[in-house]
Amino acid sequence: MPYLKTILALSLALLAGATASMAQARSLEEIKASGKMIVATEGGYPPFNYFQGSKLTGFEVELAEAIVKKMGLAIEWKSLSFDALLAGLKQDRWDMVIASFGITDERAKAVTFNSPEYCSGGVIVSRDPAIRTAASLAGKTVAVQTGTTYLENVKKVPGIKEVKNFPQDTDARSALVNGRVDAWVSDRFVVKTAIETSPKSGLKSGDFLYVEKIASAVKKGNLPLAAAIDRALAEVMADGTYKAISEKYLKEDVRCK
Repeated sequence: MPYLKTILALSLALLAGATASMAQARSLEEIKASGKMIVATEGGYPPFNYFQGSKLTGFEVELAEAIVKKMGLAIEWKSLSFDALLAGLKQDRWDMVIASFGITDERAKAVTFNSPEYCSGGVIVSRDPAIRTAASLAGKTVAVQTGTTYLENVKKVPGIKEVKNFPQDTDARSALVNGRVDAWVSDRFVVKTAIETSPKSGLKSGDFLYVEKIASAVKKGNLPLAAAIDRALAEVMADGTYKAISEKYLKEDVRCK
């Protein structure tokens, strides 16, 4: 009997696993019926998503809350490491992610991107005023965050001595401030905020390494949800809400022109 119970238990476990793997993302109708949307972000990427004490805030946080409110829903936040966000979306752990994801062909194979929330790009930062361009990174050690388009694009630059990646963008910045690397590549608005809030750090902004469109995302193929989010984003952009949030955190309207 113990042997049969073991076989039965294993069979049930395999069945449960198979059922879980076939689970579908919540449909727009199911989300509406529940009354809330589950949204995931990093919470460590100021001024876009970060914590003030125990409160999650930032440009993307307020923007997502405005979008979800337009959809007539409440919002439930999840916060975790950047490189786990898209995996959790694929596993149906949340309905949407918003964490400054640059739209790339590779990512678009795995998720459905919503309309761009802003346009930006990777900027070169150093304490050495001579390090401003991609060419000037030759022979240098550069810090970037794991799982980002900054990492992908820095690796394409010829002649770089070493690329050091860190779990959080703030760790990459600290490596530059502490003299452990020669340069740091990050979002231009993140860089702008870092320089403004830490004027004694000696950080100097250089050229764009590349330009990109940034968007939130839903599970691959969840098109009705993506369309509803796009409609709500368009309404938020049209009624002045987007402009107010953008100027609050970034001192300018950052929508894609």
